[in-house]
Amino acid sequence: MAEADDLDEAVAIFNEVRPRLMGIAYRMLGSHSEAEDLVQEVWMRWQAADRSAVVSPVAYLSTAVTRLAINASQSARARRETYIGPWLPEPVDTSADPLLGAERGEALSFAVLLVLERLSPTERAAYILREAFDYPYDELAAILQTTEAAVRQLVSRARKRIRAERRTEISGTQQRKLLTAFVAAARSGDLAALEQLLAKDAISYSDGGGIRQVSKFPVVGRPRVAKYYRAFHERFWVGVEVEFGTANGQAAAFLRRDGGDVFGFCTVNASEDGIDEILWILNPAKLTGVPA
Repeated sequence: MAEADDLDEAVAIFNEVRPRLMGIAYRMLGSHSEAEDLVQEVWMRWQAADRSAVVSPVAYLSTAVTRLAINASQSARARRETYIGPWLPEPVDTSADPLLGAERGEALSFAVLLVLERLSPTERAAYILREAFDYPYDELAAILQTTEAAVRQLVSRARKRIRAERRTEISGTQQRKLLTAFVAAARSGDLAALEQLLAKDAISYSDGGGIRQVSKFPVVGRPRVAKYYRAFHERFWVGVEVEFGTANGQAAAFLRRDGGDVFGFCTVNASEDGIDEILWILNPAKLTGVPA
C-alpha cells in the first residue's frame, strides 16, 4: 500500500512538472516527437530514482531533462548534416498550452529557434533556462555543472548572437496580415503582390525531408522568391484548403487537400521591411504536433 501511495505521489509530481520538461526539451531539440521521447526517458529515471533523497523534484527533473537534451542535441546536429534539404523545427500547437510550460514565451518562435540551432548545446540550454524559464544563475550553474560566472558568459553570448541575427519583429496582428496576404498572392501567382510583400533579401525554406518534392536549397532574394512561387502556383494549390491558426505562438497556415489531414504547414517571419523568411514544412513526420 505504501509503495502504491509513493508511486501515486511520483506520478502527481511528474505530471505537474511535465509541461516545463516538454518546454525545455522542445526548445532544445526543435522537435516535438523527440521532446516527448526525452520526457518519457526522464519519467523512467524518476521512477527508478531514490525519491526520498531528492530535496527538490523540480530541480532534479529539470536537471535530468536538460542534460539529456544537451546530449541529444549533439547527436541531432550530426544527423541534420545529412538531412535532405533545409531542416526546420517542428511546429507545435500552442493553443492549449501557449507557453509550453514556460514562464515566458521566449525561445519558442521560429525566428529564435532557427538562431538557437547555430549555438552550442550548452549555450542553447543556458539561454533557454534563463530567458524562457527564469532560472537563477546559481541553479543554472548546478544544472550545467559549471560556475555561475561561466553561466553568465554563456547567456550573454547567446543573447548577443540572437540580437545580431534576429530582426526587430512586428506585432502578431501585422504578421498574420502578411501571412494571409502571402498565401493569397502565392495561390493566385500574383508576381507583383508577392514582390510587394517580400523584404529585399527574403529567403524561402522548404522542409520536405526527402519525402516531398520541394526545393532542396533555400531560395534567396525578392525577385527569385516571387518567381519561384509564381512558377508552380497552378499545380500546387489545386484542391488545397487553407486554415489559419497558431503554432509556436505565431500565425500559421495549415494546408489540407480535398478534406484530408494536414499535409503542409507555412508561416512567415517578418519585420518592418516585409517578409524576411517563409517557412514551409511538408515532411509528414514533422506535422504530428499540429492540430489534426
